[in-house]
Amino acid sequence: MEEEEKIISATDEDQLWEKVIADFKADPDPLEYHAVLEQNDRRIILDIFNNHAVGFEAVAYVTFSAYLYGRDNFRFSIYNEGFTEEIGKFFGMQDFLLGYRNFDQRFIIKTNNEQKLSSLFADMNVRDTLISLPNLSLGIVEYTLEEADGKVPFLELKIEKAINDPAMLRKIYHTFFSVLLLVEA
Repeated sequence: MEEEEKIISATDEDQLWEKVIADFKADPDPLEYHAVLEQNDRRIILDIFNNHAVGFEAVAYVTFSAYLYGRDNFRFSIYNEGFTEEIGKFFGMQDFLLGYRNFDQRFIIKTNNEQKLSSLFADMNVRDTLISLPNLSLGIVEYTLEEADGKVPFLELKIEKAINDPAMLRKIYHTFFSVLLLVEA
């Protein structure tokens, strides 16, 4: 029997995170967590995986992802130099420096639209949150969905660490949501 998808809905971020925190109180340190967070007609998938015994390596990550309604050709990817996830070669994407020393030193940044990318990371709070996180990748990826005709774009943030602190998760969510709104603007 397939488990029903957990959907947590609210009209604003404060109400949403009250519900997420209540959900976490039921299981404060889950090995796996999956929920769809709905706010302002947006669905963001939150996955946490914290299995310390997969093969011979510890595997842990947090992923926020959201379907992108726009089908424009804008693509970007930021990631740490040592990120172990394979980062594909993107046709037409160039290495780029945003002009924020700490951010540029921390990440490899690729895009096919420098102006739009600059607007995504103009907010110092967004940059500071991303800099504070361990190994990560953030960008537009494509997935094939059964109900879609071909590949569809998603904004995805993957952090190579299990994070179960609701306050930290909310901070990351807020940053992700802010970037999502700008990507779709």
